[in-house]
Amino acid sequence: MTHHGSAPDPSATSDAPAATTVEPLLVHPRTIRKAITGTAVGNFMEWFGFGIYGYLAVTMTTVFTSGVERSAGLLITLFGFAVSFVVRPIGGLILGPLGDRIGRKSVLFLTMALMAIATTLIGVLPTSQQIGLWAIVPLYLLRLVQGFSTGGEYAGATTYVSEFSPDKKRGFYSAWLDVGSYIGFAAGAGVVGLVTVIVNHLSGPDAMLDYGWRIPFLSALPLGAAAIYFRMRIPETPVFEEESDELDAELSVAAADDPMARHGVLGIIRHHWRPILVCMALVSATQCAAYALTSYMPTYLEEEVGVGNLMAALATVPVLIVLSFALPFLGRLSDRIGRKPIYWIAVVLTLITMVPAFAVMRIGTEAAVLGALFIVAVPTSFYLAVSASALPALFPTATRFGAMGIAFNLAVSLFGGTTPLICQWLIQLTGNPYMPAFYIMFFAVIAGIALVPMKETAGQPLMGSAPVVEAPEDSPIPA
Repeated sequence: MTHHGSAPDPSATSDAPAATTVEPLLVHPRTIRKAITGTAVGNFMEWFGFGIYGYLAVTMTTVFTSGVERSAGLLITLFGFAVSFVVRPIGGLILGPLGDRIGRKSVLFLTMALMAIATTLIGVLPTSQQIGLWAIVPLYLLRLVQGFSTGGEYAGATTYVSEFSPDKKRGFYSAWLDVGSYIGFAAGAGVVGLVTVIVNHLSGPDAMLDYGWRIPFLSALPLGAAAIYFRMRIPETPVFEEESDELDAELSVAAADDPMARHGVLGIIRHHWRPILVCMALVSATQCAAYALTSYMPTYLEEEVGVGNLMAALATVPVLIVLSFALPFLGRLSDRIGRKPIYWIAVVLTLITMVPAFAVMRIGTEAAVLGALFIVAVPTSFYLAVSASALPALFPTATRFGAMGIAFNLAVSLFGGTTPLICQWLIQLTGNPYMPAFYIMFFAVIAGIALVPMKETAGQPLMGSAPVVEAPEDSPIPA
């Protein structure tokens, strides 16, 4: 089977780029920007929906678990956040290989539509005041739909932007995907804060519990429609189209023992279990820090620090905005010095700063909370800046979406999305308010271990693909 570009042996240990003797794929910068904008806008919508739930966690506890003891009700609500991650691996197992067969664009359109519909429907659910504790059941079901959708979203989006990005600028262009993600989180916080101010002014301090909590979820309808429009206009990646033509012609003779061939779930695990483990370790560290900063922080600030719900929702907004716009700069830096050095900086900074950050946070003043959140955001930004460029590069084009769907979603489901629930449970179990810091640091150590065997991929063609350039003069010289 013929493969495009320098198809590095997955078992190779050399970090040096292999010589290429094939024609590079030329992608116009305007096409790159259109593709990445459409993907980032869709990712904005995905994480806007998740962000709303995180920022409304304490309010949702009263709305959906009234009559239950408060600490137990809070865990039930946070389990509603975690439950969506139960089906993420299922979404990844189904949608990932599907994206390798029918294309990245089609699956990304499906995930966007599912998320917009499920998020909107949460806004019309009955409350526990109306139907008792049964109210939690349809909430959990819609969270499961969101989780299934997201199982294909981030794996597909990272695959898409990495394949559309020129080799020399993959770090820079791919980092814009997470700009969309964390601006989406920030927008979720901003909408919750704005709605809180308006409805409290109009209807009194209980307005958010009475009806105001519904408004942020319902806002997903027009935002989702706009995101779907952008998703409909994105092109298929040239890397997938080029590879798909060959796979369609040669699939009947593809050997089951060929790691570069298209495989199902078992074949992916069989041939790529080592990079899957590396990917899972890095995703666990990244997403644990990210979900602690975003989805869990409002709960921590209200319950453990004692700040008001409005400040808890709004405190992360400036932090997430600064973090988001730092990502492309760090992505560009990774194009110059490599992905592994950026990851190492993230690991070391996490181990050094996390406990001091939580100590400052517990002072409780606005300045202390903001300063502490910025400290937490620094190592998180280094993790995030290279995720979309480094992780898809671990796998060949023929199975990239499927492998990312397995590795990313297993890690997020087990260790990322459960972060709010586990952190709160650890605090209740031990009485130690620093347990979230220790939890984040634990996964940083795991990431550091995984970095040792990881190969450097900055500036190199994706495995199994031709070089991708945005100008003819960037083409590599054939060896």
